[in-house]
Amino acid sequence: MNLAGQNALIIGGGTGMGAAIALALAAEGAVVAIAGRRQEKLDEVVAQARGIRTHTVDVADQASVQRLFEWFDRDVGRLHLLVNSAGINVPRRSTSELSPEDWDRLMAINASGAFYCLHHGLPLMRRHGDGLVINISSTSGKRAAPLGGIGYNASKFAMTALGAAAADDERPNGIRITTLFPGEVDTPIMECRPTPPTPEHRARILRPEDIGAVVVALACLPARVHVPEMIVKPLCQSYL
Repeated sequence: MNLAGQNALIIGGGTGMGAAIALALAAEGAVVAIAGRRQEKLDEVVAQARGIRTHTVDVADQASVQRLFEWFDRDVGRLHLLVNSAGINVPRRSTSELSPEDWDRLMAINASGAFYCLHHGLPLMRRHGDGLVINISSTSGKRAAPLGGIGYNASKFAMTALGAAAADDERPNGIRITTLFPGEVDTPIMECRPTPPTPEHRARILRPEDIGAVVVALACLPARVHVPEMIVKPLCQSYL
């Protein structure tokens, strides 16, 4: 099964997992639109796959998110697949180091941003009685560990609860919501760690295209199949 005729919107589609997801979906025939803060990053993705559409967005700004979905509804059409992949972390992330300003920023982008996208995206799916939302969380949204830091952990736990509660609300509307929990993935967010990983470590962990393949597999499932949650981790990483 390919995704010809399916319209997909990837939030945070300019880099990392979001970009890889966009390219993987486009390769399977989907009509793909990507959104992110930096137009130049979106253009770099378009250069790898002709036909991908772009629109800038700041997910922490509810009005900006609203404009994005109004554009998609007007210029692309029916929304079949929404992927929430925007997310950040900060280097100073321990309890003693995290500033209130960074806490607010983490929650605004990772948690409130996901809610804003659901708030404005779900009505486009309810109109047709079906759709799939995939929230890209983290194993930090399953278990709090020092590596992620308190703000990131809290924001990803919020995303987990958001996805679970919204999935139950939207089930009668034929809309499926999946929360995907990747382990370590070699993306630019790695550079925000207090000590960035070595090249040897990066070589052992997941690649963004691995997550792209998982999203394609989820998107190709029949509408009767709902996967509420999925954990994907590199073999070298312990889940415990």
